[in-house]
Amino acid sequence: MISNDDGVEAKGLKCLINAAREFGEVVVAAPAEAMSGMSHAITIKTPLRVKKIVKEEGLTVFACQGTPVDCVKMALNQLLDRKPDIILSGINHGSNASSSVVYSGTMAVAIEGAINDIPSVGFSLLDFNPDADFQASGKIVTKILKNIVDNGMEKGICLNVNIPAIPYSELKGIKVCRQTKGVWKEEFDKRIDPHNGEYYWLTGSFYNQEEDADDTDEYALKHGFVSIVPVNIDLTSYKSMAKLREWNLNSL
Repeated sequence: MISNDDGVEAKGLKCLINAAREFGEVVVAAPAEAMSGMSHAITIKTPLRVKKIVKEEGLTVFACQGTPVDCVKMALNQLLDRKPDIILSGINHGSNASSSVVYSGTMAVAIEGAINDIPSVGFSLLDFNPDADFQASGKIVTKILKNIVDNGMEKGICLNVNIPAIPYSELKGIKVCRQTKGVWKEEFDKRIDPHNGEYYWLTGSFYNQEEDADDTDEYALKHGFVSIVPVNIDLTSYKSMAKLREWNLNSL
């Protein structure tokens, strides 16, 4: 099962579909329009509408008027006749490395898959161009999918795969990494509309707080490697539990 956050017409989605079809039947449930930055949002105040737009041998594509996670939930509950073997997301136009994973609709698809104990991977290419070159990305998808089929994945995790925007021949390899400690510093561009009302456009820049840490995803990407970060859906900070137990919490 495949979804994304760039919308059902995105070029990256088409590349992911083509790579996945080598491994079996593919069902796509993707947002009808771009839903970037939606994270794990779900729709609860309006009805969801789904339209089948492609039906051919080995491939069915649905457009869903909802968020990326809506698409996964709809597929698992209504569109599929059984649990999918693998859930894939992307290929996203732009990076989802470091703290971007928190905001990413692409990775929310993979996380929702992991919640349901389905091997899941989110793929992103470091190129925001709608007409980006996904040739190298398709080969990386094929390699990772083959490894999942051959080796399986542990339950409760998904993979965050980011791919540098360079030709396949220039890639140095694939590196298993940890998530870089970094933060987005937002800025809001304030403007005035024709009715003298204020409005804002969100802008900002990413600040890497670990520039020289060679075990991180941002470092790998900067040096020409594809990065793979295993993402755990259990957000518990186990090392903090002992400290919290020292608090005076027994008497209410």
